Parts: sequence; structure tokens; C-alpha cells
Amino acid sequence: MTWILDGLARIGAGLLSLLGGLGARTLFALQATWRIFAPPYYPRVFFSQIVEFFYFSLPVVGLTALFTGMVLALQSYTGFERFNAEAAVPQVVALSIARELGPVLAGLMVSGRMGAAMAAELGAMRVTEQIDALSTLRVDPMRYLVAPRVLAATISLPLLVLAADIIGILGAGYVFAGGLEQDIHQAFTADATSGTLEFTAGPYVEGTDFLGGLTVVDVAA
Repeated sequence: MTWILDGLARIGAGLLSLLGGLGARTLFALQATWRIFAPPYYPRVFFSQIVEFFYFSLPVVGLTALFTGMVLALQSYTGFERFNAEAAVPQVVALSIARELGPVLAGLMVSGRMGAAMAAELGAMRVTEQIDALSTLRVDPMRYLVAPRVLAATISLPLLVLAADIIGILGAGYVFAGGLEQDIHQAFTADATSGTLEFTAGPYVEGTDFLGGLTVVDVAA
């Protein structure tokens, strides 16, 4: 019976530790979100983080989406050609990129690039006591360091998702028209995909994209 009780105790301790960490992360995210709307504001820090999140992440996200769209169009055409269903390739590729691959690739690239960078930057500031110096100067570290990053990530990630969708579909269209010698005007146009995909920002950017930006900063910080 002792080993059973010990096993249950370990399981309970692990579950409590998991719930405690989840609660701490949730409180941290709520505090950071609340400080976004409370003065004082630091626009210079915010715009510098917008540049870091969006501008410097755009090449990585764009290249990843471009080659993913090109490969997806090529492989889809190879499979659909066996059933004489080449006309369905544009709809399948556009929906796959806009609904799944674009958000996933943008989230992975941003979390991998900016998550590691923010964790290293804030960790170095903690080790060198720069965060303690901010508190000594009566500057709230959460308001100065975390809130601008949260807001910048929440704004930048949906824009990166939209850019990834557009670049991925353009790459697929290039392969479909150039490499496969298909009619691009009958494939990747608004008329051809109007039944499955509307060319507006609404279907491309969802609430989960905004939440993803908040999660990146929450985990990194």
C-alpha cells in the first residue's frame, strides 16, 4: 500500500505544480494586459518592439510561407493530376494556407525568433540587476518592459499571419503558372476562389492570432 500512496502523492504533487504554474502565467498575462491601458505610456519602447516583432520577423515568415506555398502547390498538383482534378488545386492550396499553414508557420517563426530573444534579453537584465534599477527609479518593470512587448506582439502577429497567407498563395500561384504551365488567371483569382475563400482580412486573421502574440510574450517573459 505504501508504494501506491507514494505514487498518488507524486501524481498529486505534479498536478499541483502544473496548476500553480498555469495560474502564475495567467496572473502574469492579466497584469501585463491591464498595464497596457494604464498610464504612463512608453511609445518609443512600443514602436521599437513593433520593429523587432514585425519588420525583422517578416523576412523569415515570408520565406517560410513562400516555399511552403510553392511545395504545397506542386505536391497537390501531382496528386490531383491522377484523378483529373487539377482545377481543385487553387482552392485546396488557398484554404490550406489561409486557414492552417499561414497562422501555424507565422506563430512558429515568431515564437522561435522573438521568444528566445526576449527570454535572453530579460534574463540578462535580471542578472545584471537592470530590472532592480528600474524599480529603484520608481519605474514599473511590468509597465516598461512587458506591456509594450505584449501590445507589439498582439498587433504584429496577426499582420504577419496575413502577410504569410498572401505570400504563400503568391508562391503557389507562381509554381502553378510557371512550373506547371497552368492558366494563372483561371486559378488564383478572386473569381476562381470566390466560392471557398473571400479576399478580405477577416477569414485570414482570427482571435487566436491575437492570443498567440500574447502567449509568446507570456512564455518568454
